Amino acid sequence: MNIAYIRVSTVEQNEARQVEAIKQYKIDKVYQEKVSAKNTDRPKLQEMLDFAREGDTIYVADFSRLAGSTKDLLELVELLESKGVQLVSIKEQIDTSTATGRLMLKMISAINDFERENMLERQREGIAIAKSEGKYKGRKEVAIQEFEKHYQRYMNREVSKSQLAKELGVSRPTLDKLIKKHQQVC
Repeated sequence: MNIAYIRVSTVEQNEARQVEAIKQYKIDKVYQEKVSAKNTDRPKLQEMLDFAREGDTIYVADFSRLAGSTKDLLELVELLESKGVQLVSIKEQIDTSTATGRLMLKMISAINDFERENMLERQREGIAIAKSEGKYKGRKEVAIQEFEKHYQRYMNREVSKSQLAKELGVSRPTLDKLIKKHQQVC
């Protein structure tokens, strides 16, 4: 069976490009979702992985639609290989049913890892230099006036974290830091 997996990160994004890319293949079943690829815990992806059987082929427009990280991609490929399921990436023109396709996937993964590590190293070096020159102080600390009042509303379950973050105009992680800091002071 030929299976297609189509994913975009947000509701606002359009999957038309991916739909068009898979039209040239005789697709029997399509799994489609609008969710971030920050991890592999996605409903339609998991449903597809459960559904796929030995001899099936999964088509994706490109690897970034399947996985957001090289680690996740390699784990998914390994899982599919263990089930006897082939993977075809249309953009990268890689078919894991061939030795060349598997080699190319591993080379691309290694290059991606290398580039990511180099980028992080350059970033750390740049921050260290900026700090030594007094030019880097990190992010400005967020301060909310009368945070105690907002904190009590949250503790009394009058608002959820998401609602409170939205009201205060901060992200959830920032709100978590504010709450943690507040709890340490009290």
